[in-house]
Amino acid sequence: MRALVVGTGAREHALAWALARSPEVEEVLAAPGNPGIEAVGRCIEVDVSNPAAIASLADDLDADLTVVGPEAPLVAGAVDALEARGRAAFGPRAEAAKLEGSKSWMKHVLTGAGVPTARYAAFRAGEEERALAFLDTLPGLYVVKTDGLAAGKGVVVTESLPDARDTVRSYLSGAAFGDAGRTCVIEEGLTGPELSLLVLCDGSTDGVPLAPAQDFKRVGDGDTGPNTGGMGAYSPVPAADGAIVDEVMAKIIGPTLHALPVPYRGVLYAGLMLTPDGPKVIEYNVRFGDPECQAVIPRLRSDLATHAVEAASRRLTTPVEFGDDACVTVVMAAEGYPTNPRTGDAIDGLDAAAALGDDVLVFHAGTNRAPDGRIVTAGGRVLAVSAAGPSIGQARTRAYDAVGAISWPGAHYRRDIAAPHYVERRA
Repeated sequence: MRALVVGTGAREHALAWALARSPEVEEVLAAPGNPGIEAVGRCIEVDVSNPAAIASLADDLDADLTVVGPEAPLVAGAVDALEARGRAAFGPRAEAAKLEGSKSWMKHVLTGAGVPTARYAAFRAGEEERALAFLDTLPGLYVVKTDGLAAGKGVVVTESLPDARDTVRSYLSGAAFGDAGRTCVIEEGLTGPELSLLVLCDGSTDGVPLAPAQDFKRVGDGDTGPNTGGMGAYSPVPAADGAIVDEVMAKIIGPTLHALPVPYRGVLYAGLMLTPDGPKVIEYNVRFGDPECQAVIPRLRSDLATHAVEAASRRLTTPVEFGDDACVTVVMAAEGYPTNPRTGDAIDGLDAAAALGDDVLVFHAGTNRAPDGRIVTAGGRVLAVSAAGPSIGQARTRAYDAVGAISWPGAHYRRDIAAPHYVERRA
């Protein structure tokens, strides 16, 4: 099998790494990929914003399976274009990808299906006064989201009503995120531990859950600072036992899949809050979470390629198997991230981190290869450093040992990913 992975980030690096380990995969290709993926496959330039270009490349390469990593090409219809050419594709079609492409549409689906989620209302440009009046009805923790895609940065969670009001104004005016924010969703804030559950789907109204994970959205230790695309994750999650996963599948995933106007295939990411009233949906993503993918996929013992082909073929039958080990992922970010990341700095210590053992995996997120061959920073989140161990604590120690071996000017990261006080939290 020839497998093509679409995307440039650490999620795509983790997927390419897992596919390369499959006995079913003869060759891994990535479009456009990154310097880290070059170690496991061949990277080819493509315009990932153009579904037709992705489908044409899959034809040119005679790809047996295309795994579309990022949300933007999925929302734009990459899978539709691939399937129109008879190519097997892992991911939802554009109509189903609206679960992430439009947060107001997603909330409409959830409320219609009776799925537990936060109280909300959606507002368009020109409805600022109504939006501000709705804020006044909320109890004190405010969540303001762009309706459209904003690369993981379009969410503000605050206890300050003035800050929430300023955010609404900046979104609806287009000052913050352009058209993506001219419709915004305002939600009542939920409290409790967060949980990420990735679910394999084959178009039926059932799904197959992968191992739960927990991620860390805020840029600073102690959950301080602005939201980011994710600063780290760990798996498994002690608070999410089998009973909670079963409840999520029965009350959240199943009703959602049943309510969608079209079959859903690929992976569905449920971002959840374990509230005192039970699990509630914060968001859906229509692809592997990043950085959750980098903490979950290394624990997978069954064959990712087999699962992806079966999902694309509408017949998930092979059991999903995970090891008993834990995995912790720490994201290393560029100076200025998330507001204004600096790029072009040479990265030192990649070989030293890799030499720490097979349990350490350094996934490239925002890197590039300079003309002299050096690896340099090329984005806000630069590396996702994952490490496995017999326990979360041991995996965490190994991950931070690897992080300590890597450096570049201005590099920063959270120092409390998977710290005991987070791991031990309960709803």
